[in-house]
Amino acid sequence: MPVDLEQLSAALVALGCPADRSPEMARQLDRRAHQFVEERGWTHDHALTHLVRLMAGGWAAQARGIPLPPPAT
Repeated sequence: MPVDLEQLSAALVALGCPADRSPEMARQLDRRAHQFVEERGWTHDHALTHLVRLMAGGWAAQARGIPLPPPAT
């Protein structure tokens, strides 16, 4: 079943994603979830839930002023 990217984008905003970045973030999360399906054998729902939880945790940390580590290079 295809993901409703507009609905995912709205959910991301509710979790703390900046509204101007949420449509692109929704597309990226959906794309990465599909990669997890192939790489790890997860269901798409499981993969997307995992990724959204990670993102929400990061936004919550930023809102509390906790610095995040720089991206791995």
